[in-house]
Amino acid sequence: MSHDSKATRADPPAGAPSSAPGRRDGPPREAGDPRRHAAGRFAAFMRAADTGTRTQVAAAMVLGVLLVAFIIVFSMRTFEAHKLAVETALAAAAPAEVDVATVRPAAPTSPLALPGETAAWYEATIYARVDGYVSNWFVDIGDHVTAGQVLALIDTPDLDAQLVAARAELRTAEANVKVREAQADFAETTYVRWRDSPKGVVSEQETADKKAGYESAEAALVAAQADVKQAQGDVDKYLAFEQYKKVTAPFAGVITQRRIDIGNLVTAGSTAATTELYRMTRNDPIRVFVDVPQSAAPSMKVGSPVSVVTSGTGSRVFSGTITRTSDAVDPQSRTLKVEADIPNKDGALVPGLYVDATFHLRTEGVSEVPAAAIMFHSQGTEVAVVEGGHVQFRTVTIAEDNGTTVNLASGVLPGDQVVLNINSQIADGSMVDVVMVDGKLVASNGKKGA
Repeated sequence: MSHDSKATRADPPAGAPSSAPGRRDGPPREAGDPRRHAAGRFAAFMRAADTGTRTQVAAAMVLGVLLVAFIIVFSMRTFEAHKLAVETALAAAAPAEVDVATVRPAAPTSPLALPGETAAWYEATIYARVDGYVSNWFVDIGDHVTAGQVLALIDTPDLDAQLVAARAELRTAEANVKVREAQADFAETTYVRWRDSPKGVVSEQETADKKAGYESAEAALVAAQADVKQAQGDVDKYLAFEQYKKVTAPFAGVITQRRIDIGNLVTAGSTAATTELYRMTRNDPIRVFVDVPQSAAPSMKVGSPVSVVTSGTGSRVFSGTITRTSDAVDPQSRTLKVEADIPNKDGALVPGLYVDATFHLRTEGVSEVPAAAIMFHSQGTEVAVVEGGHVQFRTVTIAEDNGTTVNLASGVLPGDQVVLNINSQIADGSMVDVVMVDGKLVASNGKKGA
């Protein structure tokens, strides 16, 4: 029984597959050989171990490369950051480089150009003094007239009638005076005769009546004489108005406007309801009015020279002097009204022109600095002055702004060096290194600039 089972396991039936792949022909082996199974398992283990080792080695190599790259990049960045910090610290500790300009005394006289306008020496608007109609006019705009020259004639029928009536009243009053004189003479004679009569011939009552009649006649004569004077006054008044039929020029000048024509009805007076006849001006000399800023107001002295230019006259300069000021600053514009009188014999200047007036102001004790040195802060106007390699901020007072340069009345002295276009990072007391003075390079750090 045991032998048969062994034979069955050793000799499988014909055509049956081999019990192990890759089996070669040879002496038969028993299926349960332990050495065969151990060898198979070891070979499979070695193959799996070889594959895992290669994967781990490759991963370790990649990780190592990445770690080295990270260390290199981190080291480089740390070095650059340290280098930048060192350079920044050195730059912060080093003095700031600045350009300076030397403060100079301002010129003895400084021009101050301001806009102004011309105005006539005299200007008059001519109205009618009597009611009537324009019968003729003789001058037009642009005509030069003399004082008293007739400009126009006015027909005054109402005035003429009033004059005739006044003269009639005067004649009536004069005739009434003669009547009163006769009555007064008769009353005086009667009273004297009664007064000198012997006693008892006339009664005292009759004498008193004659005296009262005489005194009444005298009073009537005085009243009549007063009426004559009143009538004469009316006549004189209308005669005075008669002369206003002729519209005449009040002064020598030029006609600038004409508002009338023949046949126009004109009314006496100068109210808004009446029409002006003419407007005329006198332009020699001519006035120039300028509003001067408050900062320059103290320099506006009567008699100071003024030069005026305007478009339309080429390069011609008109000279004059300050004749008066308002002596008060306008609280709205903070300006002082200044008047200059300019000779204008040829009439080159006319009223209403826009002009540029230049005042020549004295500048004693005033210093000049470039405009680039001025700093404006909430606490005031300042400049930065370099002294002993350090910056000092000084408050200054501007006397005049000339554009590229500024005149200072206080805060600096000639010879001081002021910083141009100062960096906002430079504080008061900071150490600085001067690179340029008045546009020229200076020695810096032991080297001479080119």
